[in-house]
Amino acid sequence: MKRTLLLVEDDVHLREIIHDYFAADHWEVVEADNGVAALEAFDHQSFDLLILDIMMPLLDGFSVCRSIRKRSDIPIIMITAREADEDQVHGYELGADEYVTKPLSPKVLVARANALIKRVEGTVGAEDDRLNFGLLSIQLQSHQVKVQEDEIHLSPKEYELLVYLAKHHGKVLSRERFCGTPHGALIMKTDDRRWIPM
Repeated sequence: MKRTLLLVEDDVHLREIIHDYFAADHWEVVEADNGVAALEAFDHQSFDLLILDIMMPLLDGFSVCRSIRKRSDIPIIMITAREADEDQVHGYELGADEYVTKPLSPKVLVARANALIKRVEGTVGAEDDRLNFGLLSIQLQSHQVKVQEDEIHLSPKEYELLVYLAKHHGKVLSRERFCGTPHGALIMKTDDRRWIPM
C-alpha cells in the first residue's frame, strides 16, 4: 500500500525534485506551494507524512505546523535554508519530528522519511505483522499480546490503546496532543488527575 506525502514547498524546482524521489520510492505525493493551500489539502485528505518548508508565502511553516499539531499526530519534517538554532528549537517545540536544512539531498530526505515512519509506527524490529518491544510482542492480525511467552488478555479498547502507544514508541505524547486523536476517547480523567483506560 502506498503511503501519502503532503509536500509543502514554494520553490517549484526543489518541490519537483523531492516529488520525483518520493514517487520513485512508491509514495503518493500531494503538493502545496504555500501554507494556506497546505491546510486546505490537509482538511480534505489523509496523509502519512508532512514535509514542510518554513519560509513560505501567505502562511509560514511554523504557523502550519502549529495548526496541524492541534488536531493531528502526523509525522512532520521541516525544511529550511535557515540554520539558526532558535528556528530548530522553535520547530521542535511546535511538534516537528525532524528538521532538515537546505541544501538537502533528496535521496537522504527519502531515507530519513522512511526511518521516521518506521520509528513512529513501531515497525523497527517488526517481523511481518508483529511489533516487538523488548519482552513485549504484539501480533496485529490475531490481536495477541505476549510478554515473553505469557499471553496478556486485554479488552478491545485496551488493545487498541496499547497498539497506538506502541506505534508511537519513543515519542512524548502530551495530554492535548493525545486527546486530539481518535484514541483520546479511550481514556478518561479521574478526580486525582490520573488517566485510566475506559
